Amino acid sequence: MCEQGEFGFESMPSINYLQVFVATDRSSPFERNKVALRVEVLCGNDSNSTNICPAGGVGVYNPGYWGMNVEQNKWFTVVMHVRSEGAVNISVALTSSNGVDTLVLLTLCKANACTVGNWTKYTANLRATATNSNARLQLTTTKKGVIWFDQVSLMPVDTYRNHNFRKDLSQMIADLKPRFLGFHDWLRNAFRWKQTIGPWEERPGHFGDVWKYWTDDGLGYFEFLQLAEDIGALPVWVFNNGISHNDEVDTTSIGPFVQEVLDSIEFARGASNSTWGSVRTAMGHEDPFNLKYIAVGNEDCWKKNYRGNYMRFYDAIKRVYPDIKLITNCDASSRKLNHPADYYDFHIYTSATNLYSMAHQFDRTSRDAPKAFVSEYAVTGKDAGSGTLLAALAEAAFLIGVEKNSDVVEMASYAPLFVNSNDRTWSPDAIVFNSSFVYGTPSYWMQHFFSNSSGATLLNSTLTNNSSSSLIASAITWKSSQDNKTYIKLKVVNFRNVSVSLKISVDGLQTNSLQLSGATKTVLTSSNVMDENSFKEPTKVAPFRFELKDVGKDLDAELPAYSFTAFDLLTDSSSLQTVETDAGYKSSI
Repeated sequence: MCEQGEFGFESMPSINYLQVFVATDRSSPFERNKVALRVEVLCGNDSNSTNICPAGGVGVYNPGYWGMNVEQNKWFTVVMHVRSEGAVNISVALTSSNGVDTLVLLTLCKANACTVGNWTKYTANLRATATNSNARLQLTTTKKGVIWFDQVSLMPVDTYRNHNFRKDLSQMIADLKPRFLGFHDWLRNAFRWKQTIGPWEERPGHFGDVWKYWTDDGLGYFEFLQLAEDIGALPVWVFNNGISHNDEVDTTSIGPFVQEVLDSIEFARGASNSTWGSVRTAMGHEDPFNLKYIAVGNEDCWKKNYRGNYMRFYDAIKRVYPDIKLITNCDASSRKLNHPADYYDFHIYTSATNLYSMAHQFDRTSRDAPKAFVSEYAVTGKDAGSGTLLAALAEAAFLIGVEKNSDVVEMASYAPLFVNSNDRTWSPDAIVFNSSFVYGTPSYWMQHFFSNSSGATLLNSTLTNNSSSSLIASAITWKSSQDNKTYIKLKVVNFRNVSVSLKISVDGLQTNSLQLSGATKTVLTSSNVMDENSFKEPTKVAPFRFELKDVGKDLDAELPAYSFTAFDLLTDSSSLQTVETDAGYKSSI
């Protein structure tokens, strides 16, 4: 969401503190958000005042989270709820972080023009006259008296699909062409989905004690479902199963949690006249969301009450929604589950060498077990830094292994997805941002190589090179939605510090079926395997593409040291044959 944090309680830095007194009280009109901001102004600019306010008045400001990004000629909408003890004047401004430079100023209530004895909602549009990536929102007055402010919001008018998501961040996700988007829940100080829906003014927010920050839940359950729909992905709802790192709800007492989950599904999928479906409809989304996947908790398999709680959720959900696919926390890649599940969750955070070797993790997995949902994978530790090429190559190798085992792996996702550069609680991450800029790490760019994999046909691929222990490859056929043409994509990771010469041979095609033009080679590499991207060099490690000419069934290629290379060969789709070299199953990665 684009909301710029909660409204601050600070006085303007140039103001004598005897001229304004700021406090909070519980006079808010919103039942689930009773705290309001009380501003007592001790100065005034009318003829009866002996304590004259400084030029520009006195008031409060909100710096946002490490500054607000304001761009010249861009429009913003400010919303606030106000009441006062008598007539007031109020000015709204966007300024530089020190308040010296004014980017836009609007007088909301001119001199003594507003009498708001009862709470009143004000909405105004602001057009910035200058650019500043470290701006703040401030409210000022020159009228002596007491003013209460509540639920102050500043949002850019231009947002992703007009749903209040920051455009550049949302586009970074959309560019990956994801097939699903996961959203997690917790226990103590938990994300309670019912408290995150409805008008944003009524959302009480909560403190995320795992990640150590407060959220106003402007990004709630509804917004998660909406974002997934906006980017063309399926939502994966990871709900609170009554277990956290330090607390567990006994299975005999889990009933209210089960009902919460059933209600959440009805909110997402229920008819517009159902109890919770009607709430979704009132929020502007009459049609149901396409919720198909639900995970019962997160990393809780070894907890005492997990299996008992899981079965209560499983039975209740399957009874009402038999089509929903349920995901257990228990790993079934090497041992049989002792409870029913449609999929099992698999997490891996490790070194680059270990993750590279795990390209064969699912080669020996039982083909009769539930399929895997690799919901979290990444290289961590010193190999990862803040997002290195080395990490991306190991992750690419792991994903190639996952892709080649698509008959036993349903989905895979890198984690975490986003991090604000000012608050790196976890590192590395796929996408790094601040108030005004965003860039992808090498791990982000690596995932672009797999954007065509979902639904593609997996082909057998064999390496006979002497360096095969440091190479891993896969092959698929996929159809472009842009030109409606069919391609064979070959992906190869070179995990060595020297370049490798490779001869590529494609079997199972009719004569002259590969087009001489239209083929490309895309390479992810850099001069140093520990290179990272940054705001200064956002694409230091990013894919670069070449056109290939005179392509035939035999192709000589040079793989750079420490590189990930993809060859997209244009083919006549009618020439593709189902032969022994064709594995014949669909990738869903």
